[in-house]
Amino acid sequence: LGCIVWRETFLLQILSVTQVIIVGPYLAMLLFLFLIPLGMYSPCIREMGTLGPKPALIGHRGAPMLAPENTEMSFLKTIEHGGDGLETDVAISYDGVPFLMHDDTLRRTTNIAEVYPNDTGKAASFFSWDALRKLNAGTWFLKNKPFVGMGSLSKADQKQAMNQSIYTLSSFLRLADSHNKLVIFDLYRPPEKHPYRNLWLRKVLDVILKEAKIKRHLVLWLHNSVRSFVQSVAPGFQHTMGRKAPIEDLLKHNIVKLNLVYTDILQPFPMIFPNLLEKYAAANITTNFYVVNEPWLYSLAWCSGAHSVTTNAVHLLKDLSQPLFLMVSGSLLCLRGGNRVVLSGHFEVPPSALNTQGMLQQMQTRQLNSHFQSGGKSLSNVFCKSHGP
Repeated sequence: LGCIVWRETFLLQILSVTQVIIVGPYLAMLLFLFLIPLGMYSPCIREMGTLGPKPALIGHRGAPMLAPENTEMSFLKTIEHGGDGLETDVAISYDGVPFLMHDDTLRRTTNIAEVYPNDTGKAASFFSWDALRKLNAGTWFLKNKPFVGMGSLSKADQKQAMNQSIYTLSSFLRLADSHNKLVIFDLYRPPEKHPYRNLWLRKVLDVILKEAKIKRHLVLWLHNSVRSFVQSVAPGFQHTMGRKAPIEDLLKHNIVKLNLVYTDILQPFPMIFPNLLEKYAAANITTNFYVVNEPWLYSLAWCSGAHSVTTNAVHLLKDLSQPLFLMVSGSLLCLRGGNRVVLSGHFEVPPSALNTQGMLQQMQTRQLNSHFQSGGKSLSNVFCKSHGP
């Protein structure tokens, strides 16, 4: 009898342990899900009237989805689509001519394999300008589309692309100046044994100040080397830093803009640390994020207070009239889960804003609003706008 009682007790203990093993993680998960909303944060959940202006659009190497990068056609396409600025990359030829080229070599964006087949691996800066100007900088774009889903070019654009050549910095600056567009550029120091390795910045400044004579306030000077020298010989540039830094240091060096990678938009622990963009803006330091191509990321930059973005897709982002998913509230409860929206107050979905999964149809929205009205809910407490998934 004692043995039977002991066995039953033992089995009950095993059962209790098993229940704890099964129920424990379940309860922990419920607690986790319960606490998640306490840490939720989005810059697109805002008080009414606090959304800043739409960020300006700076064409990354022009409009590389519509034309060969860093060519005259590419920059003209950016201007045609309403871009506010132009971004490029500057190298120095062997005889001291600043020209536009992103890669170290000419293989990807020119027909060098046809013109100079024995020099395809040679650094672009070791060619003279006379040799560089003989290359075609557009046919590659028609053969190897650099972006997925680019679509086809018109016959006129195809013809124009086929006739593109390497662009000089001087021509680039004159074009920007004539259309009153901002310019920002990465400067590449020539390799060792290059005759202009130690004179490259002087050559660039000579082109800006003496040759192109672009209006100085249009130049976002990014290069950090000898910045104080540049400020002394070329006052009027908008000096730009490529990293975050204490506001006191930025003001000390007369920095008026930050040029930051787009991942800096996704600031960790925003509920604990104040919004850095707002702090910079309060000190009259604006921010530019690169490279921002997707509408959702552009929306996030907009909600975060970015002043501008560098993008490959000026032609796509220009049509965005407001962030894709903006919630403006006085007291807000608007939760989305799958195909269901739970909210209190008034929910408004413009006809153009319905997402591809059919989260809400316009009729359902009217029914929800009627439901809240009939239930005596306040319609002034909450105002949600959904512009996509």
